[in-house]
Amino acid sequence: MPSLPETPPPGQDARILALIGTGHFLSHFYMLCLPPLFLVWREEFDVSFAALGLAVALMSGVTAALQTPVGFLVDRHGARPFLVGGVLLMALSIGAMAFAPGYWAILLLAVLSGVGNSVIHPADYAILGGSIHPSRIGRAFAMHTFTGNLGFAAGPPVIAAMLLVMGWRPALLILGLIGVPVVLAILWQSRILMDQAKPKARQAGGPTGRELLLSRPILLFFGFFLLSAMAGTAIQAFSITVLGELWGTPVAVASLALTGYMMGATGGVLVGGWFADRSKKHLAFIVVLTLISATLLLVMGLVRMPDWLLPLVAGAAGLALGSSRTPRDVMLKDAIPPGQMGKVFGFVSSGLPLGGAITPVPFGWLIDLGQAALVLPLAAALLLASLLCMGQAKSAALAARPLAVPAE
Repeated sequence: MPSLPETPPPGQDARILALIGTGHFLSHFYMLCLPPLFLVWREEFDVSFAALGLAVALMSGVTAALQTPVGFLVDRHGARPFLVGGVLLMALSIGAMAFAPGYWAILLLAVLSGVGNSVIHPADYAILGGSIHPSRIGRAFAMHTFTGNLGFAAGPPVIAAMLLVMGWRPALLILGLIGVPVVLAILWQSRILMDQAKPKARQAGGPTGRELLLSRPILLFFGFFLLSAMAGTAIQAFSITVLGELWGTPVAVASLALTGYMMGATGGVLVGGWFADRSKKHLAFIVVLTLISATLLLVMGLVRMPDWLLPLVAGAAGLALGSSRTPRDVMLKDAIPPGQMGKVFGFVSSGLPLGGAITPVPFGWLIDLGQAALVLPLAAALLLASLLCMGQAKSAALAARPLAVPAE
């Protein structure tokens, strides 16, 4: 596999990011284009909302469960074929829902879409690590995260708008077919999508891939991703309810605060990418900004604020937290042995959907018990606990160098 050129051709990085980012956008977009259909499907298929929620749960669960084994395949056989197959399977599964004769078909196609989606993170990071010049890898990771966040944001309003002018079946068919030209573009430009560099020789007695994933540094990185995802999910799912319970904040104001938080977090990713390429003090940057975010969340949960100030404070908390995310990804990349990005990113990033899955029930239970005041402080505590994982992960990674190259 050819090594990265010292001076990549003009515009090549932009083309790579456009291809990878569009696939990542679709993976997140498809995940959230289904919930707006629940009202229609409930009448169409005569099933409960809980049963309909199972479709999204299956898609997310299959994605999380398969990311790690797919990462092993990506490292062994190369990322490009899996990226093409994954995006195509996602798109065709969503498009095929247009012809679903019943609820069972929706579930089956949601599983297939999750299989396709499981490819995205391990393949994307392996390609970015092999294709983007190291001096711009932070901005590349930032754009990757940014496009995924845009997909989450665009899914519900786009499908809702389409339902105003057409039925749900043609809407899903159109959305699924959108993925086909993306696949064709990836195939057409595949020559610029280079796989990660492979090690020239394996060290005798090196750890297996499984041992690498269960090593202390990688498990601590997983813990960081998991805990920060738990905190983020608590904020996104319950901040509107909590602000209303604590301070009588109107829904419109609380919703604006959550929007400010989400916009800050999304924009902050780009700030973090810019910093990650200009400084090696990634851990210090992460610690300072996470502490700022945790402090602002505590203030929101402990101090009553004017309605005009609340969205500004929430936006600042999101901006600080979002800015810390790209240096985190670069730190993880730097801790990975050559040729192992697929399995490690697949494994560690599975902590994100896992954190999103385990948080809502216990935090909702707290609110049911009349303990809404604990939600934002606990979210801040989770962020602080994630910092402990990150600090120890950095120390463990430094202590483990030079890392042995895992055997297949």
